[in-house]
This record gives sequence, C-alpha cells and structure tokens, in this order.
Amino acid sequence: QAQLVESGGGSVQPGGSLTLSCVDSEYPYSRYCMGWFRQAPGKEREGVGWIDSADRSDVAGSMRGRFTISRDNTKNTLYLQMNNLKPEDTAMYYCAADCAIASMTTDHPVMDFWGKGILVTVCS
Repeated sequence: QAQLVESGGGSVQPGGSLTLSCVDSEYPYSRYCMGWFRQAPGKEREGVGWIDSADRSDVAGSMRGRFTISRDNTKNTLYLQMNNLKPEDTAMYYCAADCAIASMTTDHPVMDFWGKGILVTVCS
C-alpha cells in the first residue's frame, strides 16, 4: 500500500509559480514510478508527468518547459514545480504511485495508488 499526501496548492495569478509536494509515509519511493495527474472541473483526468527510480522524468507536451517533476528519496517526497501558470492549469492535482510510465503523459493516466488531491487555481 502507499499513502500519499499532497501539499502546496492554492491560488496564484497567471504567470505565477507553485510547487506541489507529495509525501509517502509508508512506501519506498525509490522503487516505483511516481507521477502526477490532474482533473479540471467537468473534465477527464489528464496525465501531468512521471519520474522513475533512476530520476528520469517527463511531462506532458502542453506543460513541457513549464512543469518539472523531481523527487527526494531521503525525504520520501515527490515534487511538481509549476512555472508560468495559466488559467487552464486550474485543476485538482493528484500524486500517483506505481504508475504506468507511458500513460502518465496521456489523457488516460494509469496508476495503482493516488492521493486525495490538492486544488490549484490560476486566476487574476
């Protein structure tokens, strides 16, 4: 089992930045594909990106160059650094564990575990 807790969400103006964190208090981070997905109101889930145990990572095309995924295994923490945020980035953001890497940059992310999510609102 994995217990994932996200933090760091909130409201920001367009062009601003936020960093989301995800702590897993019970699961060995370094062994798994970890990632993020999001879900905007009235829309389907959308993969944001992934990072593997070798610290290779990728994000979905629309977020590439603005979002970065990283991890600190010593702290069991996954991060999502979001820069130049746009109103269309408004969504609930979820941390994911034991994911299917190729799916995490698509509209159909697949994972075994996920957190409760945290809200990110981008508006002026």
